[in-house]
Amino acid sequence: MRTLSGALMAMVCAAAPAWADVAYHIDIDRPDHHLATVEATFPMAQAGALEVKLPNWRTGRYQLLPMADGIRQFDAVDGKGQSLKWQKTARATWSIALENPSEVTIRYQVHATELGDRSRHIDDTHAYLDASGVFMYSPAFRNEPLSVELNVPKDWRSVSGMDSEGEHQFVAPNYDVLVDSPIETGIHQDFAFEVDGRNYELVIWGEGNYDTEQMVADLKALVAAGGAYFGHDYPYERYVFMVHATTGVRGATEHLNSTVIQRPRWTFAKREEYLSFIATASHELVHTWNVKAYRPQGLVPYAYQSDNYTPLLWLAEGGTSYLQNIWLVQAGVMTVEEYLEDMAKRLVRHQATPGREQQSVAEASFDNWIARGGDYGTNHSVSIYSEGFLANWALDFWLREGGSGIDALHRALYQDHRLPDAYDNRSLQSLLSQLGQRDVMPFWQSHIDGPLQLDIDGLLAQAGLQLKLADKQKLDLGLREDGKGTLTRVRRDGPAWEAGLTPGDQLVAVDGQRYDSKLWTQTLAQYQPGQAVTVTVFRRDRLMERKLVLGSEPDGNAKIVPLESATEPQKARFADWLGVDWPFDK
Repeated sequence: MRTLSGALMAMVCAAAPAWADVAYHIDIDRPDHHLATVEATFPMAQAGALEVKLPNWRTGRYQLLPMADGIRQFDAVDGKGQSLKWQKTARATWSIALENPSEVTIRYQVHATELGDRSRHIDDTHAYLDASGVFMYSPAFRNEPLSVELNVPKDWRSVSGMDSEGEHQFVAPNYDVLVDSPIETGIHQDFAFEVDGRNYELVIWGEGNYDTEQMVADLKALVAAGGAYFGHDYPYERYVFMVHATTGVRGATEHLNSTVIQRPRWTFAKREEYLSFIATASHELVHTWNVKAYRPQGLVPYAYQSDNYTPLLWLAEGGTSYLQNIWLVQAGVMTVEEYLEDMAKRLVRHQATPGREQQSVAEASFDNWIARGGDYGTNHSVSIYSEGFLANWALDFWLREGGSGIDALHRALYQDHRLPDAYDNRSLQSLLSQLGQRDVMPFWQSHIDGPLQLDIDGLLAQAGLQLKLADKQKLDLGLREDGKGTLTRVRRDGPAWEAGLTPGDQLVAVDGQRYDSKLWTQTLAQYQPGQAVTVTVFRRDRLMERKLVLGSEPDGNAKIVPLESATEPQKARFADWLGVDWPFDK
């Protein structure tokens, strides 16, 4: 057991603000070494054991994380500044012994380098603080109001979705709001704007080849489209876009009324790269309704110490992926041609994913906590994002056949299942049957509970479209390698799979010709699909040979194009689907 400093004891004895029952203070005193000191004061606790915990995962990432490993120098004192006995009882739980009722203050050091996890990161230019990786909570006081005060280097600015009570001070009604309202503090570029009576802020940390004028203009259009989609009924009064232009990490996470988006600093300028950024921003904005305002049972309330299981992440995440580009089209930020180009890539990727025959989107949702991806994932599993996107597309068109649409579904979920309520399979199926004006269960069994039975040609034809693959063909071995000859993926039922090759095999030669990554294309150019070749590999440091029959695949990108004889009803379905008029007659 350690003893807190005299300065801390003086702070403990000081009266806590009358408007906050739990008070957090973080002192970022050693940013060069990614260190900060956190203090949390809890009001009068009952005698016995007071447990304090750091979450084992953060919202938006359905995976347990070892965040408590960054905690050191934990200690606790009572309301008189006297040291309290404590012990760690689980991976992220500390138990404090109280002989008498008392206020309790804990103090600990946080090491923050998890930028890519978007849980915590501190350096000499900024700190990104997601409460799940920084601020402990006590279950006894989880629902109590709280305050957060930061001591940061000079010239830093602190921003959060929480209400501000000062330059570096925030308040929240409870821990659940705190954990869903990350703080970005540091040296930033800041841009404020207003749309439809709501205040927005774009905060950028890091240098990059971004165009801030374009970013602000497109974000304005995006949030206007999002508001219109929900009939100008917002779950927030203000919203913060936090952008990290950095190196080595990428990704994004949705929060209650903010998001953090991370991209390599030089990936904003090219049109394709910029569309990826703005699509991510759209995805996270959709989440402000879908997941943050309403979400499946199993995620309500969040259980911070354990897995939170639900079979409905295909709607929570895949449904968000489905809406993101539709909103961009409706905002005028993405063209219809760009939308269909992205859609074509998704459909080809679906067809090239063997796992689509093995796992349903419901199973993928429940098992997302243990999903490992990689070669096994591609061959035997599907993604809640990409496969969920297509399941939502099929569901949208199923609903439209009944005179409704997926927009009506989301508005109904927002109105009828807003937090603290939640929806489950049964309530969702009932709602879908009502909106679709027929029993949803046949669709559900073939698209949700079973591997997705996607009628690509039929769905596209409803909107007057068709998928056209490239006319030319190229050799297909059904494998990926790392540029040095080591196999990283072998597609199930592909040529390499049938030949008995497996990830980890080291390519040596094809028909006796030495493998050379620089000459690989030229080496294969002499062969034709259907030919049998001898592939030599090292496996477990021993040479072996396998016979491989070469396959073929389209050489070039697939395209979605209009049907030559698209009818007026098909054009009307297109307009209902994307929210813009049929553009191909112009």
